[in-house]
Amino acid sequence: MAHLDPAFAATSEALGELALCHARLQGDARFPWVVLIPKVAGARELEDLAPGERDVLMEEIVRAGEAVRAVGLALGRRIEKLNVGQLGNVTPQLHVHVVGRRSDDPAWPGPVWGAGAAERYRPEDLALAVQAARRALGL
Repeated sequence: MAHLDPAFAATSEALGELALCHARLQGDARFPWVVLIPKVAGARELEDLAPGERDVLMEEIVRAGEAVRAVGLALGRRIEKLNVGQLGNVTPQLHVHVVGRRSDDPAWPGPVWGAGAAERYRPEDLALAVQAARRALGL
């Protein structure tokens, strides 16, 4: 695997390895949220992936959406909308956010970035979220 930026380890929980990406659960209990980090050394932009890798990434984004929905259900918060973003302004290593949104979430309808402070998962909720995400991802 390509080097994992330390920012990911500090803000998320490892879920496991997909064909192209390392999958992580973002450590903000306000939003069911999976981050996909392609295991391609030096990748910073989508254009850094080969065309076949881009195809795999799209399939893994869809799977991550299923995982986000599963996390929401496990925590009793049915997801109404999926947001998918590839920004990289703060952490330049190529990564894709798949975030579950609800009309009653604290950032709705705006973006989750910069919307208040992240809230840590309670240990029992974190265990449920990780289990649900892994199951949905087939890990």
